[in-house]
Amino acid sequence: MPLAARLVACLDVAAGRVVKGTRFVDLIDAGDPVELAQRYSAEGADEIVILDIAATRDGRPAMVDVIRRAAAALDVPLSVGGGVAGYDDAAVLLDAGADKVSLNSAALQDPALIGRVAEKLGSQSVIVAIDAARSDAGWEVYRVSGATPTGRDARAWAVEAVERGAGEILLTSIDRDGTRSGYDIQLTCAVAESVRVPVIASGGAGSAADISEVITVGRAQAALLASLLHLGLTTIPLLKAELAALGVPVRGAQSRLEPAEVAVWLG
Repeated sequence: MPLAARLVACLDVAAGRVVKGTRFVDLIDAGDPVELAQRYSAEGADEIVILDIAATRDGRPAMVDVIRRAAAALDVPLSVGGGVAGYDDAAVLLDAGADKVSLNSAALQDPALIGRVAEKLGSQSVIVAIDAARSDAGWEVYRVSGATPTGRDARAWAVEAVERGAGEILLTSIDRDGTRSGYDIQLTCAVAESVRVPVIASGGAGSAADISEVITVGRAQAALLASLLHLGLTTIPLLKAELAALGVPVRGAQSRLEPAEVAVWLG
């Protein structure tokens, strides 16, 4: 039996609030991170990711108080990223209740950081987040919330990150982020076929059909969701029912949804 695909709710946080934009810009307020994390967990999200997108830019660690409150309210795995510059930062987040830490900009500057953190915390606790945009040569990796090009190839960086100890890759298409036009299937497939660890596809989810495609064609093991949920365009129970109808194994899918379960949230 194929493994069930995971639906991962993502909360990008800035100044203590969840925000969402398009291609990493034009951010709008989407709510309180703890309230949204708890809501999506209750609705059936398989995991929650909280990314403090301003931490690296501001030169500070992620907001531990937010992580601690969110972790206390959840009964699903919690991954946290933003401002993780060393092992001590990662350990603090795990002590606050996170199950995994996500490395991005700091790992690009010091790739050996991945191994140092994985050696002490275990590869299963280490995600390497890759933000990539199309270039003439393929896909270029960007750092500092997509603001700074690195000259690195996304697929090659993913391979190196896994070799150094990453247990999972969070792969975001900057081109598709917030567009709801579908995931970058070519990018996702190129990376997923090159590494031996799960790939979380991010950027572009607009429907259950998009999720199905990135799982079945793009070979991702999980799909990250943000604006679809934050804007109240659908719900996790409805997505899971639609995915099950499309033949994609998902956890906790229901064959029939009651009206209350498919109501669109406009909060």
